[in-house]
Amino acid sequence: MDAYFHLRSTPGLTERGARERMLDAMTTTDWIIDIALVLIVFRQMREERLTARTILLPLAIIGWAASTYLHDIPTAGNDLVLAAAGAGAGVLFGLFGGFLTRVRVAEGHVRIRASLGAAALWVISMGFRLAFAVWTSHASGAAHVGRFSVHHDITSSQAWVVALILMAFGEVVVRLGTIVVRGQLAMARAGREKAPVRREGAYV
Repeated sequence: MDAYFHLRSTPGLTERGARERMLDAMTTTDWIIDIALVLIVFRQMREERLTARTILLPLAIIGWAASTYLHDIPTAGNDLVLAAAGAGAGVLFGLFGGFLTRVRVAEGHVRIRASLGAAALWVISMGFRLAFAVWTSHASGAAHVGRFSVHHDITSSQAWVVALILMAFGEVVVRLGTIVVRGQLAMARAGREKAPVRREGAYV
């Protein structure tokens, strides 16, 4: 018998046949969330102003997902290690994505444009959640993840949910934070360049 656990059921591992699925079929909401996050960065491949909407929209999407799926954070075994690994991966993706996004000041406004590298990184990282869910919805994927969990002392199915959500959450927040900070630095630099040069003895 292969180890099996259900990501949307009660925590804990149980024994079931390998033919059982680890995950329910993805809901329409799951697809909408992931596709919406992917489309956001594609939209940014065309230069646009950095506005409150640019920041709040992805935060609202990932915030809703977190409130829906993060009901509790398991702490037994290596569950927290898995969650930390997911969050750490998200932070790294977010940093690289933020620095690969082009930021400049034009006409007094911060303008951003996702480079090809930033878009590719975003699609890969966000697509990983979709791919993982699809893979584990089949018997072979469920069996592999079940065995991995048993061998590495991951005791709760919720740990996988937490790791994947924290990965997405960390990437979204850190990427946006990096872009905002770079925008503020660019604005400050533009302000210094436009400031009149003060000459000794001159009135200002």
